[in-house]
Amino acid sequence: MVGQEVKRIGVLGGTFDPVHLGHIHLALDALKEMDLDRVIFIPAWLQPFKQDRDTASGRDRLAMIDAAIEGLEGLESSSIELDAEGVSYTYLTMRELRKKYGEDCRIYFITGTDAFLKIETWRNAGELLTSCGYLVGTRPGYRQKELEECMERVSRIYGTEVRNLHNDRFDISSTEVRDRLESGEPCGDLIPEKVERYIRENGLYK
Repeated sequence: MVGQEVKRIGVLGGTFDPVHLGHIHLALDALKEMDLDRVIFIPAWLQPFKQDRDTASGRDRLAMIDAAIEGLEGLESSSIELDAEGVSYTYLTMRELRKKYGEDCRIYFITGTDAFLKIETWRNAGELLTSCGYLVGTRPGYRQKELEECMERVSRIYGTEVRNLHNDRFDISSTEVRDRLESGEPCGDLIPEKVERYIRENGLYK
C-alpha cells in the first residue's frame, strides 16, 4: 500500500496467545467483505479482562502473528499496545490510531459476538463506541436475537456503524491450542504451520 492513502482499516485486537486460524480467517473475511485497505493485528500487553493470567511474552506473540500473516496481502501487525506496556484499553489504542491515520480514515474494530455484547461495559465505552465502526463476526444462530438488540441499541445511542460479518466460523480457541501443545498433540488444523514451528523451536506452552 506504499504511496496509497489509507481510507478504511480494520483492527483486530486480542491476546493472541497464540494466534490461530480463526483469527486469520476472520481478518481475511473482514478485509474482503468490507473492502478494507488493511487489517491490523494488535496484540495486547495486558488485556483488562485477563490480568490474572500468564501469557507468552509480547515479543513471542507478535512474532507468531507475523509468521501467521506472512505473504497474506492486506494483513499486518502493530506493537502499539505492547510498546505502551500497561493495561491495553481499546479506547486509548483508537486514540493513537486516529492520530496516525487522520480523521478521514474509517476505522473498524473487529470482534466476536461475546465481546461485542459486553462492549458497553468497557473502559470509556462512550468514547470508544463513537470513535470507530464495528464488525462483528458471528456463527449462525448464536445469540442472534441478543446481538441484534445490542447492535440496534449501540447504533441508536452512539450513532455507531455496526455490521454483521458473514464470516466462515472456525470454532477454535487459544486455550484448546495450548492444551494440545502441552500434551504434544499436532495442531495443524488449528494454527498455521509457521506458528507451530515457532512455538516448537522456542519451547512455548510447555
